[in-house]
Parts: sequence; C-alpha cells; structure tokens
Amino acid sequence: MTILLGVIVTIITLLFILGIHSRKSIPSGLVDGMLTKCSKKPNCVCSEIKRDDPHFIKPLISSSNIDLLISVIQEMGGVLVNEKDNYFAFQFTSKIFGFVDDFEVRFEQNKNIIHFRSASRVGRSDLGVNRNRVELVKKLYRERLRSELIK
Repeated sequence: MTILLGVIVTIITLLFILGIHSRKSIPSGLVDGMLTKCSKKPNCVCSEIKRDDPHFIKPLISSSNIDLLISVIQEMGGVLVNEKDNYFAFQFTSKIFGFVDDFEVRFEQNKNIIHFRSASRVGRSDLGVNRNRVELVKKLYRERLRSELIK
C-alpha cells in the first residue's frame, strides 16, 4: 500500500512539474509567413500543412472578423500573448496541473481563410483536446457571425 501511494504521489508531482515547465515556453510563431508545422507528436493540429498529414485540420473559410474571433477565443479562456499584423497567439491553461497549450491564428485576408494551429507544449498525447478546441472555436465563431449578420 505504501509503495502504491508513493507511486501516485510521484506521478502527481511529475505532472505538476510538467505543468510548471510548460509555462516557460512561447508560441511557435510564423515561419515564412505561415503557422509552424507540428512536430511528430500527436498533440498538435495545424491547418497550413498537407491534408494527408495526421495533424491537419481544415481552415475556416469565412469573412474575417478579427475582433469577433478574438472575442470567441478569449471567452473560451484563451489569453492573447502576441499579436502582429494578421497573426494572433493565445495560451490556454488547464485547470488541474496548469499545462499550457498554444493556440495560434493567421488570417489570410485576400482569400477569406482563417488558419489555426493548436499544440500542447509538453507531453506526447493531448487526448484530442487541441483538435476539439479548434473545432469548437470554428463552430462558435460561425454561430456568432451569423447572429451578428441577423442583427
């Protein structure tokens, strides 16, 4: 019983340490004007990579209402940490261990395309959290955009 308790305490301690470590990084940013490609770990999605890549997620084809999208992301708990021209970087922090995920957006305004990249800073798997977050942002943005048009 003591060994099991020791293992559990060790695992929880390591998770807290990883959470603290994840707060020390910064978002990847742009590379040649595009969102950074995901690493080989399955804890990242990006819309600016090849469609057959397992990290691929569809961009949002929509008129770009930057303020509305920023509002949606912030209402979901995203904190804006960097902004430059058509690029915005947010951080999401998990409630329990304080893990930080990066959420990046790039507007391709001449084509009405909104690109996304969402990635965990530490660990290997995210259990689909980043993909689900991007899909939820897209859904809420579309809903809010429709309601704005109806007004």
